[in-house]
Amino acid sequence: MSNMKKKRLTAAQLQYNELVDDIEPKRPIFKNCVRAFLVGGIICTIGQILQVFFITYFNFDEKTAVSPTTLVLIFTSALLTGLGIYDHLAQWAGAGSAVPITGFANSIASASIEHKSEGFVLGVAGNMFGLAGAIIVYGVFSAFIVATIKITIKWLGVM
Repeated sequence: MSNMKKKRLTAAQLQYNELVDDIEPKRPIFKNCVRAFLVGGIICTIGQILQVFFITYFNFDEKTAVSPTTLVLIFTSALLTGLGIYDHLAQWAGAGSAVPITGFANSIASASIEHKSEGFVLGVAGNMFGLAGAIIVYGVFSAFIVATIKITIKWLGVM
């Protein structure tokens, strides 16, 4: 609660707040940060290993190895979400499991699994992008704006 909206508390309310502060378990912030760092780092390391694998064994270059690496990470994240493993990892790791590409795939897969009882069209497809829809819309819009600016700069540079 902000200080401006805070009311003057009665003695009983102050005593209650002190009691709550004493009883409420303290959050292990350092431990949570270490877990998030480790899991996020492991996910990113797996992505880097996959990229090196595609470069070494399939003769991709650094730019073209990104697509299959991303595909494998998305597929693995969605599969682990469907099997219920990613949820346990997310509970243990916290924000570390929300590494952008795997966290995004998890949010889409978990929303579709949650609403599968409503049917494939209205349930799975309709709610799949409920959480991620805003990200996609603003991502596409931002890409459009950046591309328009780039084309305009090129066009002005030619004239």
